[in-house]
Amino acid sequence: MTASPLSRYLAFPAFIALYLLFDWATYIDPLYGLNITPWNPDPALGLVCWLLVGWRTALPWFIALVLGEWLVRGMPAGVGLTLLLSLWLIIGYGLLGAALKRTFGSGGVFDSRHRLFQWVLIVVLGTLLNDVVYMSLLSLAGLIPPGEWVAVVLRFGIGDMVGVLVSMPLIWMLSSPQGRQRLRDTVWKLETLGYLALAICVLYLVFGTIETSEFKHFYFLFLPVIWAASRHGLYGTALMVFVLQLGIGGLVKWNNAVNIEVPELQMLDAMLALVGFSLGIVVDELRQVSNDLKQSLRLAAAGEMAAALAHELNQPLTALSAYGKACEFLVERGEGGDMLKSAVQRMIAESARAAEVVRRLRDFFRTGAMKLEPVDASHLVSSVSQQFFTQLRQHGVLLQVEDMPQLAMLADRLQIELVLRNLLANALDAVQEQPEGGRRITVSAQQLDSKRLGKASCLQLTVEDSGKGVSEALLARLFEPFVSSKATGLGLGLVLSRAIMEAHGGSLWAEVGDHGIFRMALPLARPAVEEQENYVAA
Repeated sequence: MTASPLSRYLAFPAFIALYLLFDWATYIDPLYGLNITPWNPDPALGLVCWLLVGWRTALPWFIALVLGEWLVRGMPAGVGLTLLLSLWLIIGYGLLGAALKRTFGSGGVFDSRHRLFQWVLIVVLGTLLNDVVYMSLLSLAGLIPPGEWVAVVLRFGIGDMVGVLVSMPLIWMLSSPQGRQRLRDTVWKLETLGYLALAICVLYLVFGTIETSEFKHFYFLFLPVIWAASRHGLYGTALMVFVLQLGIGGLVKWNNAVNIEVPELQMLDAMLALVGFSLGIVVDELRQVSNDLKQSLRLAAAGEMAAALAHELNQPLTALSAYGKACEFLVERGEGGDMLKSAVQRMIAESARAAEVVRRLRDFFRTGAMKLEPVDASHLVSSVSQQFFTQLRQHGVLLQVEDMPQLAMLADRLQIELVLRNLLANALDAVQEQPEGGRRITVSAQQLDSKRLGKASCLQLTVEDSGKGVSEALLARLFEPFVSSKATGLGLGLVLSRAIMEAHGGSLWAEVGDHGIFRMALPLARPAVEEQENYVAA
């Protein structure tokens, strides 16, 4: 979206005003009245602006630096030297901003651990270079006492480095509408108040009266950071570490606690930030992997369900064609009445059946919804087995279906057909490694004892094949994503099948052996269970 002319004109004045506010708020415990403080978040604001608009940031940043020296510090170095020092800072920060922009462009700075480490390395090296030259200029001008060069280099370097590392992620997130929206969606929750309140309590516990605190319990500061990182990823962490830094800085400034080791405090917060950012990015990456896996499973399900859809739609479409031809024949003969009406009604019924199949498939992919109904075991096995008739004959595989008990499972027929089809397809692939005459697949079923299972009665379907079987090592990882014993397999079929079975309240497992054994168990439909019990009682 293109910015309005008014917003473009106001952007740089707003940047200068915000930069001066940061400069004033963090002008804490300075050395020799100069801009040598232990926490400088204002360069983070300038670097974010440089990433967004490039070299055009230089002029307003230079103005902000000069105004800061005048309004906040009273220009202790004089006008000429202040202009020279500000010019160098713009060159140094500009080189750092250019390096960041060249590496990350105008987006994706904190997208992964690798990019996070790149950012840290560039910031540390860039602030160090900037710091050495700036302090050298101050030393040559006689504004730093002899022998204090190393001390001021460390103090200013820590201030810049910590300020950028702690503040830049949150400022970056707030710099774009998308970032603000994501930050709002991430942390605008009741739980956020919980870890912010914990942060306040921990600050009080660790520091108490900050002038006399020895920071013996600093490790408690990790609690709110870890909480924010684990729950809300990088965005929650960015908010948390900034709040902690703000709290520490506020305690120092408003209590005028200038005798404490402020640089050590800021290094502590820098370490908190790096640990928190690392945890937060790991959490975000795991969530992204989980989302990608879900999408992969849905795509795998789409491929598997395509066969089910084709099979399910074949019958109503064939019936529709037959009834349509019958209607055409009746119209040509000039017949109407009940015969034509009956044919049309059957066409409507078959079209409704086809629409129901498509609707159920759509609902499954959108929400994972299931339509549970009694599914006859023998009919299920027979229907799926027929779909493999051509492949079985082509590869010389003997499929033996043992007598099926007259029992019905409570399941979504389309989804359970998918699972059984997947098991038979895997068995067919496994037996092809055997010589001709030794390729066999057996499908059997039995009712499991409800007392032994500790739950409702189940029907167990077993698919055995004469392949090489499953080893102990493979069994431990068989149902993990992207693990497959087939050279061309994606390793998602069994993951999807187990997920479907567990969603039905059933289970799917394999057994170690010298041939393939896969078992699936599903709860029996209540009417079927009652009929079986009544039959046994009679």
